[in-house]
Amino acid sequence: MIRSRLLELIANGENSGIEFKRDDLRPEQLAKEIVALANFQGGHILIGVNDDGSIPGIQRHDLEEWVMDTVFGRYVHPMILPFYEEVQIDDQSRVAIVSLSQGVTKPYVVRNQGREDIYIRAGSTSRLATREQQARLYALGGMLHTELLPVPGSGLGHLSLERLKEYLSTIVGDDTLPTDKDQEGWERRLLGLGFMVGREDGPPLCSIAGLVLFGHAPRRLLFQAGIRWMAFEGNSKSYKALDDRLIDGPFVALGRASQHGGRSVAESGLIEGVVDAMRPFLTEESAEMDTSMRREHRWLYPVEALREVIVNAIAHRDWTRQEEIEIVRYMDRLEVLSPGALQNSMTVEKMIAGQRSPRNPLIVEVLRDYGYVDARGMGVRNKIIPLLRECNGTEPEFIATDDHLRVSLRIV
Repeated sequence: MIRSRLLELIANGENSGIEFKRDDLRPEQLAKEIVALANFQGGHILIGVNDDGSIPGIQRHDLEEWVMDTVFGRYVHPMILPFYEEVQIDDQSRVAIVSLSQGVTKPYVVRNQGREDIYIRAGSTSRLATREQQARLYALGGMLHTELLPVPGSGLGHLSLERLKEYLSTIVGDDTLPTDKDQEGWERRLLGLGFMVGREDGPPLCSIAGLVLFGHAPRRLLFQAGIRWMAFEGNSKSYKALDDRLIDGPFVALGRASQHGGRSVAESGLIEGVVDAMRPFLTEESAEMDTSMRREHRWLYPVEALREVIVNAIAHRDWTRQEEIEIVRYMDRLEVLSPGALQNSMTVEKMIAGQRSPRNPLIVEVLRDYGYVDARGMGVRNKIIPLLRECNGTEPEFIATDDHLRVSLRIV
């Protein structure tokens, strides 16, 4: 880092990615800042700078060895390889810069006196992570699949055996299913599939994946399940909505055999329910009549692109977030908000390029079995983007934050 850039960082003060420290701090204090930055988006720790931006410089002659071997080697876990450098400010003082990228094996912890403490960055300060924040970090690091967590108060009776039988016999091709009255047999089978979770003090509970895929009414037990659908007259949210409802139901539809082979929908799932709710607000009447003297309704967006955006939102949402998916229709656009940051090192650019990193692999696998998910997992690149270009010449907009992924489809 050049001197002018360093002085600019110091002049701008501490923030979410910049921390000032003197070089007389204890190793666990420096480890705390390192871990907080690695659990966030990375950044720089400037050693030899006071909190007020004054520059006493570094005094330790063995600072690099102390930072790399003692702090990173003994206190920070898992291992991180930082970039260490020192910059001469003037004849009297130097500043050490410890640069960190965002960690890919979260959560990072400070190991000290038999404890493992997880820290996060909140503005310009580092603080202990709450239980919910820890769960998100474990999920981001791939160490916890929240879709497999148990749902309190649930049981086999909250799942649709009719949907489960169709999935296992018709979709998967298993002809050795328990009978309807064999509760223990069904519980054993669903425990093996990950749709239920065992416990020592009672019958098994539904997993999040089992409940949202096959539950009768998932929101009764898991209030962040389902989708919030809204429609507004203008280009922003207003007090009065044209439509505002919470749509509940299992993700997958219940099928039935048709007379001509194949299967048709006997009972809609959540995806079909949302598309039906959107239909009056996302279609327009044709000026011409068909041969039956009826005016056709044309979708303002490609319906396959709409389905893909909805499927992506429910397949990859973060179940540690306590809010439901939100779909909002404005006059000039449709926005779909899926709770949770992009997992681990995934970025919008990687997603558009076709890179795959499912947050909820069991849910994605079942949706792929039903044909909801692109077999190659490249629906953004192969469906949403080309279909929207063909329809109205626009590009979808993807905005990723620490709280959600927002997809915006515009109308010309």
